[in-house]
Amino acid sequence: MTLGLFVLADVSLTWVLWWLIVGLIAGFLASVVMRGGGYGIVGDIILGIVGAIIGGFLAGLLGLGASGLIGTILVAFIGACILIALLRAVSGGFSRRRM
Repeated sequence: MTLGLFVLADVSLTWVLWWLIVGLIAGFLASVVMRGGGYGIVGDIILGIVGAIIGGFLAGLLGLGASGLIGTILVAFIGACILIALLRAVSGGFSRRRM
């Protein structure tokens, strides 16, 4: 219980806004590069934040680190591109049928 309170106490509005901005930029860039056309503001933010988690994990495995806004966005962008590729591989692509 103490750990949960400690983690919640460490979250500030600045931290949340930082990750929302990073998630939005990285998610939008990844969706454009991967030719998804964008997933909306909320979708891009979620894509970017999950991409940041994946990218941060992979960068940690490689012994790399990101500092500053540009480095963080770059790591999140790479992770978001990997996430889109994995989702497409699992779902068989995002093809739409026309009637």
